[in-house]
Amino acid sequence: MSTKEVGEGKFSIKKFFVYLVLVGAGLISLFPFYYMFVMSTRLNREINSVPPPFTPGNNLVENFQKVTDSIDFFGSMWNSVIVSSTITFGTLFLCSLAGYAFAKLPFKGKKVLFALILVTMMVPPQLGLIPQYYIITTLGWLNDFRAIIVPGLINAFGIFWMRQYIEDGVPYEIVEAAKMDGCSNFRVYWNVVVPMILPAFATLGIIVFMHVWNDFLWPLVVLRDPSVHTLQVALRALNDAREMDYGMIMSGTFWATVPLIFVFLLFNRLFIQSLSEGAVK
Repeated sequence: MSTKEVGEGKFSIKKFFVYLVLVGAGLISLFPFYYMFVMSTRLNREINSVPPPFTPGNNLVENFQKVTDSIDFFGSMWNSVIVSSTITFGTLFLCSLAGYAFAKLPFKGKKVLFALILVTMMVPPQLGLIPQYYIITTLGWLNDFRAIIVPGLINAFGIFWMRQYIEDGVPYEIVEAAKMDGCSNFRVYWNVVVPMILPAFATLGIIVFMHVWNDFLWPLVVLRDPSVHTLQVALRALNDAREMDYGMIMSGTFWATVPLIFVFLLFNRLFIQSLSEGAVK
């Protein structure tokens, strides 16, 4: 056997173990979601049995019916869709605009201002809960989607992410060529920069959408009327019963997670492209 064949054999064995580890890690990561689905198809007495069941049951529809009888599930989901989509698109636009300014436009105090923005990432968001609540009540935005949407339209991480991506992914020569052709700064951003940073949009969009969709504390504080509850706040009402119905709770949680999976699968290709381009650079 030649040295080349031995090397190829070793390489194949190495690849096999790498794939084995990746498949195992993937299955471990998916198991909580699978078991949540299993619990959403079972009755309480089956969930509490020993040993617990690991295969789906026959009560998926029945448990979901209990959810819709207890809360306005679809109304709350629609509220979450409106809030999450609005904040996501607003964040993508504003953060990419700010990132372009920090990456490609010269102005006084740019480095200091960018450093101050990064410092805000070190401050826990809970510290701003009381002053933010005071501002919202002063503006009269309680029980209004503006109380969630306006504070979430821009964030330090989004500016940092866009600035870094535009800095490395958009050459200065292209920006300068567009300006020589008579483009304004905004037109350079819209017609030149935006088409070149679609993977960064996908990555930041997934992160922001998932964060807003799963946010519980701030919507709980400012949205008291059940008609404007987001889905995570509405699901809290399922825990108020004297006897916990785990099948019903897991059914609501399972169906609340499905839109996140759909969004991730929809932008998965651009998300992976963004990460791989960053690794190459």
